[in-house]
Amino acid sequence: MKRIMLSLLLSAALGYTQEPLVLSLEDAIAIARESNKSLRVSRAIADAADGRAGEVQTALYPDLTFYGGYMKLSPGIFTLTTPAQPTPISVGPVVENTFTFQLGVRQPLFTGFRLSKNARAAELEAEATRLDHRMEESNLILSVTMAYWTLFQALQVNHFANENVERMQSYLADTKRMLLAGLATRNDILKVEVQLASAKIAQIEAGNDVRLAEMTLNNVMGQPLETRVSLASRPGDYIDSDSTRPVPAGRDPALLTSTAFQMRQDVQAFSARAEAARAGVDAAQGNWWPQLELTAHVLYNKPNSRYEPLTNDFIGSWDIGIQMLFDIWNWGATARRVDQAEAALRRSELQYDMVRDNVTLEVHTASLSIERAQEKLGVASLAVSQAEENVRSTGDKYRNGLATSSELLDAEVSLVQAQTQHTGSQVEFALAKARLRRAVGQSL
Repeated sequence: MKRIMLSLLLSAALGYTQEPLVLSLEDAIAIARESNKSLRVSRAIADAADGRAGEVQTALYPDLTFYGGYMKLSPGIFTLTTPAQPTPISVGPVVENTFTFQLGVRQPLFTGFRLSKNARAAELEAEATRLDHRMEESNLILSVTMAYWTLFQALQVNHFANENVERMQSYLADTKRMLLAGLATRNDILKVEVQLASAKIAQIEAGNDVRLAEMTLNNVMGQPLETRVSLASRPGDYIDSDSTRPVPAGRDPALLTSTAFQMRQDVQAFSARAEAARAGVDAAQGNWWPQLELTAHVLYNKPNSRYEPLTNDFIGSWDIGIQMLFDIWNWGATARRVDQAEAALRRSELQYDMVRDNVTLEVHTASLSIERAQEKLGVASLAVSQAEENVRSTGDKYRNGLATSSELLDAEVSLVQAQTQHTGSQVEFALAKARLRRAVGQSL
């Protein structure tokens, strides 16, 4: 059902419909998961790593090969001479048409654990790449969330700018009537006109911000940039709902950090790469040991050189044996390979420690940010209530000649600022929660 809904959403987006595409935050994330090109690239990289791990694993199993060949020889007679018989003795004719068919089997018996450790390293690397893909998905979710709420904020600011222009136009009409009644001066009209012009400029800028924020969201989702979007979610839905608060603001940062070490895909990926590097060291050290393998062949040749005299017939034969290869001296190549593997291990361990430090810092920063955002939201809510009441009372006084135009315009500016800051505080709180969830390793 979800795929059907997603297909409909994508079809609507790609069809450049006149009606805007109505999206909740969850819808936007679902579209991005399907369409974002960076995420699809990381998925392809993970698939390639899985294929590589499977390829390395096959070295542990028997290798079955078949060879077939044909050769045409020049005509001739096979002769033999000896010191006692200098005159050539004809042994037999040369078989001019030769056919060779061979079925061979190779099975490594002992490689100093080199093959098994290589297979383990490739498996761990593939696991790390899959975790990279999941971390890329987590980062994409945060990017979509940020783009979504940025567009919401831009839309709200644009709404406030439109309301401000309408109020300025209404005040200008009131001021003109008051001028005719002798309750206002020409200077009052000019003040309102200047403020109205400034409000219209802010209205244009807010409209531009909306379009750019909409294009940014479309870009993150992997949609055509021209797609019109209407937002169905509100920050309050993610601030007030307990079901969407997996990491409350008051939790201990140390506990959050411990949770992040267990759940963050990048921490797990670097841990897997460190384990893969350890396996790589063991694999490199395996070159110090003799290499043993079992070989077996079945031949069906015409002629078969294992039988004398040669005849122009297909004859079968077989062989089985054990081969040993011991690299006694290679000018230190094995030691250098071990040095490289140990250096790669040290690098992986340091990278693992670095990512743990970064995660610790990220969790503490996100934890502090969400507490600050919560306090700012409370203050911003009070500021909006005060500014709305100030505009209402000042407007009444102005119409009755009890307040100046400067006081009225100051009240209007304060209201717009308070509304903008309140919306920004809502978005900041929603984003702080999203960042904390991402820092801890939880999804939306």
